[in-house]
Amino acid sequence: MSRSYLVFDIETIPDTSLGAKYYNLKDLSEEDIAKLMFFKQRQERQTEFLPFVFHKIVAISVLIANGEEIKVVSLGKDIHDERGMIQQFFDGISHHKPTLVSWNGKGFDMPVIYLRAMHHKIQASYYWQGDQSRDFQFNNYVNRYHERHIDVMDVLAGFQNQGRASLDHVSVLLGFPGKIGIDGSQVWKKYSEGAYQEIRDYCDTDVISTYLVMIHFQHFRGLIKTDELKKYELSLEQYLSNSKKTHMESYLDHWKK
Repeated sequence: MSRSYLVFDIETIPDTSLGAKYYNLKDLSEEDIAKLMFFKQRQERQTEFLPFVFHKIVAISVLIANGEEIKVVSLGKDIHDERGMIQQFFDGISHHKPTLVSWNGKGFDMPVIYLRAMHHKIQASYYWQGDQSRDFQFNNYVNRYHERHIDVMDVLAGFQNQGRASLDHVSVLLGFPGKIGIDGSQVWKKYSEGAYQEIRDYCDTDVISTYLVMIHFQHFRGLIKTDELKKYELSLEQYLSNSKKTHMESYLDHWKK
């Protein structure tokens, strides 16, 4: 596994500013605007999951892996720094020129990032254009079937919607912790409570789970040997143990109990 990998995940909340503007709402709290947005969505689609354009990013976590070297980073100065998170994300791609890895990243994370990047007038020329080489033309970040961005969920589903599984389910199947504490459906509630660090920590653990599933997928493909797979797992264990961060130590405890 000689390539550089950048495993990423985002967490989102309702964009109440857009909701207020779109529905012509005035003198309502952020909480009430969000309630109305959810209500409208239930009426129209029988689900509270909002259209992508109504999502605002409050966390982006990345796991950068170069061989057995691993680092997990929460992007941006804080959870309110959406522009900084997105800019840092694309700057990291330009700098590391990695293989991107995600769980439903092509189906959700990247489309939301595109919309929010345009909202903030961010440019991402390397992500879209690459180095203008023939190799990049036939293996880029955007094409669904190219490997410069591996959406592990999409690949394991055979690119079929009916085959999709949750990261939580696949993680547990492979012997990893899966979701710990909260899940994506609770992010707005946690945000409303001011539990910002809990959201960022949750996002961190999702990229750890995605990385673990990814290296097992690469082993399944024959790109990682069995003895190498164990080395990568041990490197991650060591990183989590040395992190001195409660959520990473907790992840390790659940993994190894």
